[in-house]
Amino acid sequence: MCRLSAITSSEYFSPMENVMALNTMKEGHDGSGLGLVLRDLGGDFKELKRYPILSGIASREGLAELDTFMSGLGFREVHCWEPDIDGRAPEPELGRRDHYFAKAYEYPVDIQKRPQAEKEELLLDARLALRELGEEDESIFVFSFYPDTVTLKEVGDPLELGRFFRLDDGKLKARIILAQGRQNTNYDIYLYACHPFFLQGYCTMTNGENTAFVPIMEFLTSRDFPGYMGYNSDSEVFAHILHYTQRQLGYPLTYYKDVITPLAEKEIDARKDAEALRLIRRSLRPLCIDGPNCVIGFVPDGTVFMVQDAKKLRPGIVGGVPGKYALMSEECGLDEAVPKRDQREDFSPMKYDMAIIRPGASELVRWSQLTP
Repeated sequence: MCRLSAITSSEYFSPMENVMALNTMKEGHDGSGLGLVLRDLGGDFKELKRYPILSGIASREGLAELDTFMSGLGFREVHCWEPDIDGRAPEPELGRRDHYFAKAYEYPVDIQKRPQAEKEELLLDARLALRELGEEDESIFVFSFYPDTVTLKEVGDPLELGRFFRLDDGKLKARIILAQGRQNTNYDIYLYACHPFFLQGYCTMTNGENTAFVPIMEFLTSRDFPGYMGYNSDSEVFAHILHYTQRQLGYPLTYYKDVITPLAEKEIDARKDAEALRLIRRSLRPLCIDGPNCVIGFVPDGTVFMVQDAKKLRPGIVGGVPGKYALMSEECGLDEAVPKRDQREDFSPMKYDMAIIRPGASELVRWSQLTP
């Protein structure tokens, strides 16, 4: 099993807080990798929120090819973060790569005044083209290309990687950070299979096994949206379902839960939106998940959430104080992230539940599908 560590705060904090929480849960993951997604950035990127940031890994040759490609599209680099590697820390499991980077760009001149949706389409197309450019020889890996977002992934023990990248040096901070200590049980070790998964402001990570992966993937790929691709992990579809239901269909966040774990007919009858739920259940039936799965994610406005599938066989707990909440696989991770909290207020979502923390992390909202 994997272990999940998400923190949302009103103040900027270091990703080492997530890594330390993962370390307390180490018995639940094998230390095979670390995936980080940072949203609402501080540190080096605090004043660069309007610029799209390209996050990835490249060889020397790959980076030169990437720079040429981006320049050809009209993107102008305004800032580049590369970690100050700690040479005393153990290297990643597959060896040290030439370049780990997060590059902030000015949009091409001809698109700077275009609607945000058109800008996001360009960012997606560029990311997918770069992925294709470097995927065969693994000279380029790109994980996200989006404003106010940085993604970092590598193979190895999360705590050792945190030290290797010097994640505590204050250069990378955020108000929302998702981290996963990855145990690679279903696939070969491959960076594109590492959680969390990010698409146009929507992000999820999962502990579990998605046995309904094939019908979900087939449905999503039939939507003719270029971002629904890759699927090097059976969990990547959770991020794409979130993107599809909210961005493409315009549903509220709570309907994500109704889509992936639809209610029975008797249960639907008690809801005021019963007619809508029946339509959703019929038309989006292929997106129903079959776990066990615990899913943690966020959406573009900064709302963070946790849901379980109907089997509830994966651990998950949420707790904190106004201004800082953590969503973890285990209570010991929560104790590490927010030790001074009222533990009586901790919440472990069950099969009908959704834990929701709005931007600013002022409170934990408990929502149930059974709410009339």
